[in-house]
Amino acid sequence: MAEQIRFDDGAAYERMMGAWSRLAGEVFLDWIAPESGLKWLDVGCGNGAFSELIMAKTAPVSVDGVDPSEGQLAYARTRRGTEKARFRLGDAMALPFADGEFDAAMMALVIFFVPDPAKGVAEMRRVVRPGGTVGAYAWDIANGGFPMQPIQTELQLMGFAPVRPPQVDAARLDSLLALWNGAGLIDVATRAIEVERVFDDFDDFWACSTLGSTIGPTIRSLSPTDLDNLKKRVRARVRQDANGRVDSRSLANAIKGRVPQ
Repeated sequence: MAEQIRFDDGAAYERMMGAWSRLAGEVFLDWIAPESGLKWLDVGCGNGAFSELIMAKTAPVSVDGVDPSEGQLAYARTRRGTEKARFRLGDAMALPFADGEFDAAMMALVIFFVPDPAKGVAEMRRVVRPGGTVGAYAWDIANGGFPMQPIQTELQLMGFAPVRPPQVDAARLDSLLALWNGAGLIDVATRAIEVERVFDDFDDFWACSTLGSTIGPTIRSLSPTDLDNLKKRVRARVRQDANGRVDSRSLANAIKGRVPQ
């Protein structure tokens, strides 16, 4: 089912994953600790959530974003914080930029969607100048770090196959290390990023988590009885406080390295 995952609705993606992306992205950028005045490339920029963070936190000279979905890019162009960013259609494995054009290239929640992750990392290295930074962060889905994991787990217990990105293992720390080292990057470092998102109540958590094309199609295929059963099981699994708010946590793996001088 992984090949069916597509993100073409920027607004739906924002509600489902945009907030999660920013939570992890803030920690990631603090860890990268970039200088101001850099030229950035956001590979697989989607609806611009991470591009907006770059603009807000790093005082860049420029931010370019590429993504294969025009629907996502259309949303990115409407963000108030990305007026000066440039967004275009593009393929992570064939970036439409010259060698050494950027100071930093990043993939935010993207590497497990790239058909050939090694080629994607090699392309990021190609377009970053010597001494520049290449980095990424992605949900540790293989170890249960996906934000929608409570629903995914219960679906699997009901006999449904997991819906995962096509290259899910690319986000494992050992895989990321192999990719960055294989691309000839130096000073490679990794870290885990744990983030927490609080939802107003279970209905808020459910509505946000079942949008889009990850588990959404499976949810919409359920009979009313199975759907009611699933919601009861997920409600029992998630953490809720005395006021009914849902405390949800996710885990991402992050990596950074430099292009040799």
